[in-house]
Amino acid sequence: MSQIGALGLLPGIPAVAAPTEEKNHFVVGPYLQNLGNREVTILWITHKNCFSWVEYGAGTYTSKREFGYHNGLIQANNRINKITLTGLKPGTEHKYKIVSTEVLGYKGSKVEFGETISSPLYGFKTPAENEEEFRMVVLNDIHDRPQTIPHLLYRHGYTGNRRDYDFVVFNGDCFDWVSDENQMVDHLLKPAVDVFATEVPFILTQGNHECRGSFSRQIPAYFAYPEGKYYYAFTRGPVRFVVLDSGEDKTDDSVEYGGLSAFDRYRETQARWLEKEIESPEFKKAPFRVVLIHISPYHSGDWHGPMHGQQVFGPLLNRAKIDLQISGHTHRYMTHDPDATHNYPIVIGGGPLEGKRTIIKLHATAKALDLKMIRDDGEVVGKYTLPKKNRT
Repeated sequence: MSQIGALGLLPGIPAVAAPTEEKNHFVVGPYLQNLGNREVTILWITHKNCFSWVEYGAGTYTSKREFGYHNGLIQANNRINKITLTGLKPGTEHKYKIVSTEVLGYKGSKVEFGETISSPLYGFKTPAENEEEFRMVVLNDIHDRPQTIPHLLYRHGYTGNRRDYDFVVFNGDCFDWVSDENQMVDHLLKPAVDVFATEVPFILTQGNHECRGSFSRQIPAYFAYPEGKYYYAFTRGPVRFVVLDSGEDKTDDSVEYGGLSAFDRYRETQARWLEKEIESPEFKKAPFRVVLIHISPYHSGDWHGPMHGQQVFGPLLNRAKIDLQISGHTHRYMTHDPDATHNYPIVIGGGPLEGKRTIIKLHATAKALDLKMIRDDGEVVGKYTLPKKNRT
């Protein structure tokens, strides 16, 4: 028998080399979440299961090392890494790099390790203890168009050669629906890392389209949500931010979701939490109060979701005397002054198509909030300057 026949190949068909196993590498990252005065969470994804850690330090030194652990076991044999650095010095530049060692397997109780990979050095600066000024930008409704992220941030996120934002908000609907990790990486995480996220933190609020798709329930693993929830509050400089999850715009019994939605109950749960938040000392003492929510309870049409949000959130937000709400969803950029239904201004960002895309820039100082909504061609299509209120 000929060599070709022995290999089981037909004459004239070239032999194909057996695929070589891809070496371990960083799939994406690092990217920053929850940057505070004294802590930050660093995330990244490796190609293979690893034991990973962060080497870091103030100034130019990386003499410290931190890893994740749970119930006494150091986090290992995993791909999605989420490590929180604590005890940082406020208002200080820090350097860090990520390191991952492949876990080849176990022989009984013994762990076998493989190659170690590490990143270049990156840097971030913790906010000062009494930070009086910061800048942020908001993008919304990207809908699986990752080119929007560098386009808007490179074109409108710089003053000279310097970024003019301290953190970024993706205010929902970054995807049409979420099907797998590759989509999460290619359409959000990688473009964010390429532009800013190794040194500037971001948050993703859940939009109604993040609720859709076979991978939607896995999304939280890739981010550092406080207490694992999409609704929470945090303080940055003079602003208390309240992040709410508007959920789906359709009813819970909509046939598309196979009876697997409970957003009415979820919004009611958030309302009970919000009632406590607006009575908290952190909220009451904040010079400014800003709400981030993908679907505005007002000016978003008469779909079930926004109408139910209006019912459960509306009275509380009016009572809370918030200064500003920033939303998306409608794909029509618009500003809405206070009226008989809401006693605070509402800014709704644009949609995913060229000529409709917007970037919202917020500059907060101890005396005022200054907001500009800029269309992708550079035209300012909305603005507010809100002075500090006397709340007594």
